[in-house]
Amino acid sequence: MGQSIQVKRPCRVILWLILAVLCSGQAAVFGQSRQTNKPVYRNLFREAGYKQADIDAKLAKAYHDVFEGPNRVYFEVGDTMAYVSDVKNKDARTEGLSYGMMIAVQLDKKNVFDRIWRWSKKYLQHQSGPREGYFAWSINPQTMKKNAEGSASDGELYYITSLLFAANKWGNNTGINYYGEARRILDAMWKKDGTGNIYNLINTDAKQISFVPEGNNYKWTDPSYHLPVFYEIWATYAKDGHEQFYRACADTSRAFLHRACHPVTGLNADYTEFSGKPHDTRWSPSAFRYDSWRVPMNVTMDYTWAGADKAWQEDYARRFQGFLRSQGIDTFNDQFNLDGSKPEFILQAGPVKKLRHSLGLVSTAATLSLVNKDKKSLDFVRALWNAKLEPYEDGYFDPYYDGLLYLFSLMHLSGKYQIITPQSR
Repeated sequence: MGQSIQVKRPCRVILWLILAVLCSGQAAVFGQSRQTNKPVYRNLFREAGYKQADIDAKLAKAYHDVFEGPNRVYFEVGDTMAYVSDVKNKDARTEGLSYGMMIAVQLDKKNVFDRIWRWSKKYLQHQSGPREGYFAWSINPQTMKKNAEGSASDGELYYITSLLFAANKWGNNTGINYYGEARRILDAMWKKDGTGNIYNLINTDAKQISFVPEGNNYKWTDPSYHLPVFYEIWATYAKDGHEQFYRACADTSRAFLHRACHPVTGLNADYTEFSGKPHDTRWSPSAFRYDSWRVPMNVTMDYTWAGADKAWQEDYARRFQGFLRSQGIDTFNDQFNLDGSKPEFILQAGPVKKLRHSLGLVSTAATLSLVNKDKKSLDFVRALWNAKLEPYEDGYFDPYYDGLLYLFSLMHLSGKYQIITPQSR
């Protein structure tokens, strides 16, 4: 014990290398040295002065309203299945189904997760043909007639990530092999080479998520589908041999968002080319609209979970919230041209074509207070705290999209939306 130990130089070098690897592993958030700081899941509601009991009650009520209450969007089918429905449009979408699974795994509601997955697999996942492994993006849950056979790429993105989280949280021996199901989607994705006009979910040349992995829709994107940290999670937990590609996609997505978001307002078009240039569709000239609302929340997630692009993200949060503040923190509209002006074309939601101060955008804008270092940004958190999931003055009510974004945002701001690492057993 009292003797000094001499270490020859080559051994000392090896020892220092081993220590460096161990330290980088401890610093990594989910086992990779790309992450330099372990994520801190702040409870911004507490920081804003709200009591923990009230925070817990607000999150519980939001979950109840969306999944259990009279205006719920979650419906159980028999003893083992359930679906999430865009009730106003009378369909079930992979968007909402996979969101429901992510919420369930985050809040440790295994029965809900398993029910939604079984329903998704039975009724929406293609079991053969060029689309094998992919999901039809929309179905009428009453008639069980699919509204489309093709996929919306964000649904698969959330299915894969939530299944990997479920494998980490609950293991794979409780009735569903979550890891196996995630790998099935990924392995099928890598077999898509254009046969039958079906492609990889990710445009492999651009290294960006496609709007739809089919035909010409494979050649452009939706900024709200860009979730860089999801690729980091795949690189860590999927173990399918494409780790380097996924990490390159994460880097590409971050660089893409720099181009897609306006340098002054921070606003992005709902659909774009891979360059970030707005992409018009047959249903709408591209502007900041409903899909775009998700980008602030996605940036918050990447900032909190990965911390790989903090300087740009902090500046983006300052610009985005600053623009909305200039429009009136309690009155800003939900659609804009990228320069912040009012669009000539208003994409209609509900029976009345009008702009609203929409809860979905109020919610996602508030999450950026986790990124914006200006203490005044807590104004957005307080605005969300006071907001309610209820009909607007014109009678329009959207417990599905508004409700899910509201619930996601409450989870983020209360520190309840986290990377799920393997549980020790």
